[in-house]
Amino acid sequence: MKLETFFEKFDQFADAPNAVAKMRELLIHLAVDGKLVPNNPAEKPVGLKLSGTSDDDSSLPANWRSGFFGDAFSLEYGDNLPAPTRSGSGEYPVYGSNGIVGTHNAYLTREPAIIVGRKGSAGALNIATGPSWTTDVAYFVRPPSDLDLRFTYYLLSSLRLDELGKGIKPGLSRKETYALPIALPPLAEQKRIVGKVDELIALCDRLEAQQQERETRHAALARASLARFADAPTPANLHHLFYPAYTISPADLRKSILTLAVRGKLVPQDPNDEPADSLLERVQAAKEAVILERIIRRSDEVEYSEPDDLIEALPGWVWVHVHDVAIVQGGKRLPNGAVFSEAPTPHVYIRVTDMKNGTISQTGLRYISQEVQREIARYIINKEDLYITIAGTIGDVGFVPDALDGQNLTENAAKIVFRGFEKRFFQLALASDFVRAQFIDKTKQMAQPKLALKRIAGAKFCLPPLAEQRRIVAKVDQLMALVNQLETQLTASRATAANLLEALVTELTA
Repeated sequence: MKLETFFEKFDQFADAPNAVAKMRELLIHLAVDGKLVPNNPAEKPVGLKLSGTSDDDSSLPANWRSGFFGDAFSLEYGDNLPAPTRSGSGEYPVYGSNGIVGTHNAYLTREPAIIVGRKGSAGALNIATGPSWTTDVAYFVRPPSDLDLRFTYYLLSSLRLDELGKGIKPGLSRKETYALPIALPPLAEQKRIVGKVDELIALCDRLEAQQQERETRHAALARASLARFADAPTPANLHHLFYPAYTISPADLRKSILTLAVRGKLVPQDPNDEPADSLLERVQAAKEAVILERIIRRSDEVEYSEPDDLIEALPGWVWVHVHDVAIVQGGKRLPNGAVFSEAPTPHVYIRVTDMKNGTISQTGLRYISQEVQREIARYIINKEDLYITIAGTIGDVGFVPDALDGQNLTENAAKIVFRGFEKRFFQLALASDFVRAQFIDKTKQMAQPKLALKRIAGAKFCLPPLAEQRRIVAKVDQLMALVNQLETQLTASRATAANLLEALVTELTA
């Protein structure tokens, strides 16, 4: 297949991750392998004495020469800047590990050079076209007289020096770099290669600019589509958001659905519903009953949130704090000297790492002995409760599977105990950006953020009538299932584009 055909097919794989970047890598790969421009057998090989490699060089043109990096190049150390010899701005660029970091009135090397990051951005490449200073976090490479400067740059780019610099000891090793195999064409062919690569890289730049312009337009269309969905959150308008050209991220869409749900914009209100203030009386009575049932120690230590962006409650809705409807209790760390293990016992110790995707994973659980469980027996969580993470990951809320009813809870999570209203709605409210913002605001000033129980109890949300809670939950579940389905389709489409790109690259480089 011709390279031109590859560019013509760009639209077919434009959605593949980093498509344009991979095109640039391909061009450089073809260039240094002698597959980008015609070879002229009459042209004189480079005059460098290369040692040859152990690889089969039969695929190279006869007047190319192969060897190792150290045969042709020297990585010369940069140096600290001397004190200025005159005032004012410097005349010569000063290079750090990845680009110009200033100017100076002295230079370390007069000749053009390739600057190679040694520490920090190890392996990063920059071209100095004239006199320059290289600092001590970089090397500089002065190409021999029969090597073109830009060809040298493309050759070094193909060696992936940045990956070599990510070894056990971060930093680019001269010894490892010198051992890399290289192949060098005649100088005249180098110049033709540079001309062709520059031409095609410019084409890649135009394609990338067109992509960015298209993405800007699509972002505007996506915002308009999201506004349409907010006005009428139906499956039909949800499909509109997943038009391939301007897809909103599924994560952002899920947040939008939650926001609409807890603001009462997802389903219509019914004036015949029992208002939430009547429901609240029963919920508070149920809270008192569960306190007596579980012999829960009362705590009225609450740090109430009063967010600035409160809106007026919808008819039938009522603003409440978590403390008004639920009890928040912490888990418990293991006693000193106690450990959990993979060996199953009747007693699971639920960790934050087990809390995934709104539930507790039953894969990879850890267990404690009967003796340890006796010491922390009061710190269990039941299937009627919600969990909330309070350390490491802040504010993830989810359900307890029936199989883990009554098991032991880590000190890095808390349980929210309540009765009398929809558990799924409560979980949606606590997971919404409005409530999560209250949690984050309370923890962001701490060196090691941990969400205090009193701050969970003080979080504020709006409670709708019970019948509307159930309608909201049904609509959310319907839309979330559709988002999952559309996300699967989108992932498959991108995978197809990536596979096509990979196939075309393989065909061109074979």
